[in-house]
Amino acid sequence: MIDIYETEFRKADLNLLVVFAALMRERSVTRAATALHLSQGAASAALGRLRRLFDDPLFTRTRGGIEPTPRAIELARRIEPALGLIHGAVTDQDHFDAATAQRTFTLGMSDDLEAALLPRLLTATAELPGVRLAVRQANRNTVAGMIDRGEIDLGVAAAPAHGAEHRSRDLFASGYTCLFNPHLLQLETPLTLDAYLAHPHLLISYDGRRGIVDDLLEARGLDRRVIASTTHFAGAALQLAMLPALATLPTHAATIYADLLGLTATPPPLPMPKYTVSSIWHGTVTNDPAHVWLRHLVEEATRSAGGNQQL
Repeated sequence: MIDIYETEFRKADLNLLVVFAALMRERSVTRAATALHLSQGAASAALGRLRRLFDDPLFTRTRGGIEPTPRAIELARRIEPALGLIHGAVTDQDHFDAATAQRTFTLGMSDDLEAALLPRLLTATAELPGVRLAVRQANRNTVAGMIDRGEIDLGVAAAPAHGAEHRSRDLFASGYTCLFNPHLLQLETPLTLDAYLAHPHLLISYDGRRGIVDDLLEARGLDRRVIASTTHFAGAALQLAMLPALATLPTHAATIYADLLGLTATPPPLPMPKYTVSSIWHGTVTNDPAHVWLRHLVEEATRSAGGNQQL
């Protein structure tokens, strides 16, 4: 049995925690008030009481609304799962019903993974009127921090860097594929290394300077001619529709872009590593029914995705 300290609970109106959860979700006092059917004045008064209760500003004003303080983020990790358990106890529903829920789930992933997964996720949720999916750009180096700051509910990345407080699950293995427009480059496939090096390349890179292909070529004493770079895989694929050039992309996205844009997809003419794409989340939500549902949804979306090898 948990000892209940009545004096402490009298100071903490549990309705305030509901307001806190809405403020975390909406990032706006006005939107939180609307979601809770309160006046803006009542929501502002509740925020004032929350600040006194936790002795912290909790939220700071920004041009677009409000942003949580580190203390608010820390509290949210504990409060939101607890509210879910209380809701289940009160309603006798200790599970998440996606058919009746009103919930926005925010995912963090790069645009290559978005291309591979988001259409499948949207198809799976098409008949769930209260479920909304939002995607924010993230990569293996940023996804854990975004989870910690409460910016995303779940991350999807290749070998994401994370700490002991996070949990992860391997989803699928992928690799690299070369794309080009067969109407602009009449090349035989599979490509030879000579053909690969003889034509210009588009580089997809965070810093715009070099990528894994350049590292592999340099190890062989070779280089390629890069005519432009972009940070987005989709942007490179769109350029190939009009440009006689090559691009080397993650296989899970390359196959999709090839089908949509009429590009040729072929293995690169040099050995390239395989890697594992994983989901990542904060350990405090591991048993939250809504988060369990979300993780299952993402896992289902990765099954039999074109060109991917399931683990």
